Amino acid sequence: MRLIQIHRAGCVSAVRPAGLALAWLAAGAAHADSPMVVDDAGIVAPGRCQLESWVRQARPGTEIWALPACNPGDDLELTVGGAALATREARTERDVLVQAKTMLQPLDGGGWGIALALGGVRHADAGTIDAYAYVPATRAFAGEALLVHVNLGWLREGASRRDHLSWGVGSEWRLGKRTSLLAETFGQDAGRPSWQAGVRQWLLPERLQLDATCGNRLGGGAGQRWVAIGLRWLPKPWRSG
Repeated sequence: MRLIQIHRAGCVSAVRPAGLALAWLAAGAAHADSPMVVDDAGIVAPGRCQLESWVRQARPGTEIWALPACNPGDDLELTVGGAALATREARTERDVLVQAKTMLQPLDGGGWGIALALGGVRHADAGTIDAYAYVPATRAFAGEALLVHVNLGWLREGASRRDHLSWGVGSEWRLGKRTSLLAETFGQDAGRPSWQAGVRQWLLPERLQLDATCGNRLGGGAGQRWVAIGLRWLPKPWRSG
């Protein structure tokens, strides 16, 4: 999320991120509500934590992500987590992600909510680190029945020492109190963009959320297609205020 993107042969994994590849488009991950790549401008409420986890299956292998995040103060969300990729060649690649996200302007009325995220992904097997920064913006329409998210970011690939521009546009359309439709497109300054779409369901209101999605590169074939299942858990606040 998160807007990062990991690049692997034939597979998009978003940091959400080269090792586990480049990091998925970095970063929608920390609050891009797993397993979506494009992040929203929100952060976890002060004194609360969340755990986002998801499994993504594609032809090159299976990715497993776990990203716990907490807000120890008023406007700062901290995420420390990681991922593992099990390939068809029986290899396992691992990444570790650290991210800080702060809200610059809350979503209020008819305006845009804006945040800033900074982070890094260490590819344990390759011994390299990718650094990233991105600005997510969110605006509500139709009485908050429709949320539109726009991301613009920068990614420094540690292995090649190349800089990349990352971008993404996503939407959430609320169908009822518990169900939403999801759609997004995202990419970098080079190469074809990708898309992802699916459904979000609150299994337990404000506590446990399920996402089911599928995606591909625009114009990509079956070899670049992926499916994903994600869970987001919001435990009770560990402090008040």
